[in-house]
Amino acid sequence: MSIDSVVTEQELRELLNFRPGTPVLSVYLNTSPELGNADDHRARLKALLRKTSLQKDAEAVQQYFEQSHDWSGRSVVVFSAKEADFFRVYIMQVGIRDQIWEGKAPYVRPLTSAFDAYGFYGVVLVNKEEARFFVFHLGILEEQEGFKGEKIRHLKAGQSSSKPGMKVGAPGLDNRVEEIVERNFRNAANAAMRFFAEHKVRRILIGGSEENVAAFRRFLPKRWQSLIVGTFPMDMRASHAEVWRKAMDVGEEAERKQEARLIENIRTLAAKGGPAVTGLDEVLGAAHEGRIQLLVVEEGYAEPGYRCKRCGFPTTQKLEECPFCGGEFEEVPDAVELAVRKTLDDGGEVEVVPRPLDEIAHVGALLRY
Repeated sequence: MSIDSVVTEQELRELLNFRPGTPVLSVYLNTSPELGNADDHRARLKALLRKTSLQKDAEAVQQYFEQSHDWSGRSVVVFSAKEADFFRVYIMQVGIRDQIWEGKAPYVRPLTSAFDAYGFYGVVLVNKEEARFFVFHLGILEEQEGFKGEKIRHLKAGQSSSKPGMKVGAPGLDNRVEEIVERNFRNAANAAMRFFAEHKVRRILIGGSEENVAAFRRFLPKRWQSLIVGTFPMDMRASHAEVWRKAMDVGEEAERKQEARLIENIRTLAAKGGPAVTGLDEVLGAAHEGRIQLLVVEEGYAEPGYRCKRCGFPTTQKLEECPFCGGEFEEVPDAVELAVRKTLDDGGEVEVVPRPLDEIAHVGALLRY
């Protein structure tokens, strides 16, 4: 049995590629305090497990919660394939809605959704003398680092500066202070870029006064500028929890705006016959051909479908034989999951959005060609 506090990108890839040849039970349980205490969570878990036919795996999951789980975190994800001696547990610090799935592979779409919403946030707090850097992943503080620049000394009237003969009001003093401030911002930006490159952040938020944030941003190259999703006022001494909460508020608001622009772009391109498709069957076809660059899916959207046993062609249509190879079809409980898996396997990205996507029929994609 493997228990991890957070799923890594490598582990997510391993789950995507895991095909044990036996059924896999996937269980997502939201254990946020807002939904009750441990007894309330146990009751919801039992209700979930009653929905599966994989009794040995259900018993293994139940045994884990009775004997090993400490009810920490805000969500628990369990994958069990008893016949393959496979059992994985991930304790998350972000909420994921209750659900249970059984299939030939782990059901990973809720994890990809969490990665998209809460994965690898870089946060900077900055002022004229120092900066603090954070990386939050799935609600957990992964790394932090500090930067100390040159101290800015505020001289009293008549007091000499570090340069002989220089006093407050003397020519050159303001320039000297400006030089120190500019150098501090430049060095802080360079330190931030090294830190964020090392930890592979996917989006950046900057906290501080409006003046300091603007000055810091000037020293970030375009590549890093493009990752900035928001800014916010924040005291340099704020706690990790305060930084995370504020960063998520700002980040989620920016994410909703970006999603709206993305969805409109997909809808417009698809209507004009450009490199985009909408609707599940069109998306499935593009995924099968390896053409999807970015897949956008409405949270919770699922549709049953069919997959060719011979060539893997997926569809929502009940066909007698595969139009490509003449093979026989098998039913799949969620054809949307097929599109997600294939897109990720081919190096594409998946974005799960918590809003109705009626304008693109619940699912759409930008294509490579």
